[in-house]
Amino acid sequence: MSRRRIGFWYRLAAVIAKPPLLVFFKRDWRGMENIPADGGFITAVNHNSHLDPLSYGHFQYNTGRVPRLLAKAGLFKIPFIGMMLRGTGQIPVYRESSDAANAFRAAVDALNSGECVVFYPEGTLTRDPDLWPMTGKTGVARLALLSKAPVIPVAQWGAHEAMPPYEKLHLFPRKTLRVLAGPPVDLSAFYGLEPTAEVLREATDVIMDAVTEHLAELRGEPAPTERYDLRRAKKGLK
Repeated sequence: MSRRRIGFWYRLAAVIAKPPLLVFFKRDWRGMENIPADGGFITAVNHNSHLDPLSYGHFQYNTGRVPRLLAKAGLFKIPFIGMMLRGTGQIPVYRESSDAANAFRAAVDALNSGECVVFYPEGTLTRDPDLWPMTGKTGVARLALLSKAPVIPVAQWGAHEAMPPYEKLHLFPRKTLRVLAGPPVDLSAFYGLEPTAEVLREATDVIMDAVTEHLAELRGEPAPTERYDLRRAKKGLK
């Protein structure tokens, strides 16, 4: 199977989500031609607003390739939201538990079935003061090197203007949701190598470099030379 059938739950989600997105936001979508028409693939997306999944999901849905996101398991416990996540086939991530590997297996199965698996490699909203992508977690590289599926870097910008990190919604004046999908990241140099921590880190950095490059294009300004590292920041390291 090369495409996930949209089905009832995704159509219901579209009926609920698309009208307010169309009414309250303008769109600047670029790079849809880089979304594979067939076969399994991975998208790696930056994260700077709680509205990001709706902004990116709208873009991806309109390509005809519906996304399966790796989402925090706690979201599946929220009434109605959890029902929609399960119905649309999103993948729960159980952090630091014996079930943590289930998400990886589900992602592998989805790719093998010809579906789109979505990663927010930063794992949380960016803490970079200027909202640039942080250092990514290596799960996206591990899945990419195991499957050799194309990795499409996706940058998004604008949702943070309507809902800044950890703030309330500001719909007016009307904001523009910008999404740019780039060509597949070249990870061929890592194929065949043992997936050590160092190899996975280097491959993840290549993916995050591509996402950051496309975000710089959307923002019309150069990206910083060093990426914000949340772990180091929590330890008080520079």
